Amino acid sequence: MRIATWNVNSINARLEGVLAWFESEAPDVAVLQEIKCVDEKFPTEAFERLGYNVAVHGQKTYNGVALLSKHPIEDVRKGLPFLSDDEADEQARYVEAVIAAPTPFRVVGIYLPNGNPIGTEKFAYKLSWMRRLHAHAQGLLAFEEPLVIAGDYNVIPEAEDVANPQAWLGDALFQPESRAAFRALKNLGFADAYMQADGAPGGYTFWDYQAGAWQRNLGIRIDHLLLSPQAADRLTGLVIHRDERDKEKPSDHVPVVGHFRD
Repeated sequence: MRIATWNVNSINARLEGVLAWFESEAPDVAVLQEIKCVDEKFPTEAFERLGYNVAVHGQKTYNGVALLSKHPIEDVRKGLPFLSDDEADEQARYVEAVIAAPTPFRVVGIYLPNGNPIGTEKFAYKLSWMRRLHAHAQGLLAFEEPLVIAGDYNVIPEAEDVANPQAWLGDALFQPESRAAFRALKNLGFADAYMQADGAPGGYTFWDYQAGAWQRNLGIRIDHLLLSPQAADRLTGLVIHRDERDKEKPSDHVPVVGHFRD
């Protein structure tokens, strides 16, 4: 079982390259972020021709997530639950489903808020969203099943996960509060797939379009797969597909693929 995450930075703008990668790599399951379209505009038929079942939680122009699976998709949830009845959230950032494979996996795709600039309602929303994710993830762990929460977390966990830490000190992705919330999520009982499979500094998944970041390898690691104990026991490896960043008209993120035994 290969489970991929990829922030594609507009699925329709980059469809040709995304489909080429899917044709070449054929992951069993993939979660996509920042699709930037409503459900009806997602190129569902193109992925169905490649053998995928599709669940989309889209939003016009911004955000949006999708889950694709070569196995049947069951128990689909679109949107992260609220902590109280008076909350509302119009941003499409969460999709979840059970993958009916020989060994069923519950797979969650997230596009966690960026949060910039700090000191604004955007940063408060990021931390609030992380609290909601923490509460829901704690409930999911009670199922004691293989669970993968994959996506663009917009969090740089440690200084080893950024080429130039000083350049990110004022950024929401590297704030103590963001990093603490990520650690708290892990401390529920999740394993960071990259740290379990490799853990070497420099496992970057994002390079900005500006200032020659790709050419200078000024990357950050913000695309993560967090694993329940049952999923962590099945992890056999993880691959960061860096070459996609060097393709024509690339996303600023690259695919990250976890490999699991059945």
